[in-house]
Amino acid sequence: MLEVSGLAWGVTIGAVVLLLALDLIVAALKPHRVGFREAVLWSVFYIAVAVLFGVVFWSYAGSQFGIEYFSGYIVEKSLSVDNLFVFVIIMTTFAVPEEHQHKVLTFGIVLALIMRGIFIAVGATLLNAFSFMFLVFGLLLLYTAVQLFRHRDEDPDVEDNAVVKGARRLFPISDEYHGGKLFAKVDGKRLATPLFIVLVAIGGIDLLFALDSIPAVFGVTSEAYIVFAANAFALLGLRALFFLVKGLLDRLVYLSTGLSIILAFIGVKLILHWLHVDISPSVPEIPTTLSLGVIVGILAIVTVASLIKTRNDPSQKAHAGSLRASRKAPGAVGASEQERDR
Repeated sequence: MLEVSGLAWGVTIGAVVLLLALDLIVAALKPHRVGFREAVLWSVFYIAVAVLFGVVFWSYAGSQFGIEYFSGYIVEKSLSVDNLFVFVIIMTTFAVPEEHQHKVLTFGIVLALIMRGIFIAVGATLLNAFSFMFLVFGLLLLYTAVQLFRHRDEDPDVEDNAVVKGARRLFPISDEYHGGKLFAKVDGKRLATPLFIVLVAIGGIDLLFALDSIPAVFGVTSEAYIVFAANAFALLGLRALFFLVKGLLDRLVYLSTGLSIILAFIGVKLILHWLHVDISPSVPEIPTTLSLGVIVGILAIVTVASLIKTRNDPSQKAHAGSLRASRKAPGAVGASEQERDR
């Protein structure tokens, strides 16, 4: 079992907060369109930070925990690409000005980290107290994998999100953006701006993703510290990755299929672990090193296959995938003006 001191937790959380603060300061002081070069530099920076942390952690904790960290990081990074699809849908649906997309993504990542931190604490507590939770998490991932595969050619309906619906009922919404403000006075009335609804939408979507990603990363490690670090460093680079690959996302037509296979594989791994611990030690377990190889292999195959498919048939377009059938036609991303003004 990994022993992590309170000081190590404090330093890790402090480093994450400082990196988030840096993003927030940049977004608040200089709203601008993030170009390709800037996105590359930020992406390289965050990946380097994650790798550096992994190398230092490996040297102190040993190879087993080091492999678990990198496996968890790759799982979370691959799942975060699916987040990017949904971010693109949200940005398109609400016509977010390019100079404010940086701020929206940074606040979205903050919300995601907070919610995932809560889920990590709850998940670790449940797993430590009840070993059958490995079975529960495994079945949850298998269900998610099946649903994602069934609806792999659809996009989630942002307006059908319960959190967004609740926000629309509670707050009157203005028709236009008012700079980077979340609330503005219009004709003497205080109204929420579309930017506020965008943040609510991203927060609601992040909540749903946390329900899948946390059990998935617990499938490669049961250590809460590693789960937190893998999630935090994967999410920190999400903002830069969005601007870097948003033009490429439409070409990853098999990504949802690949992610559904990865979730199913991890679900089986969790169930086998439960059987090994609670039923019989003779039940084989899947080693973490094998998990890492399978995950990397699946991601490589679906990426190459997607690029070949779209090169041969440019009309093909990728979708984020959904856990339930959308009320909209597959591929629809826009909300009508009547819906937006309601």
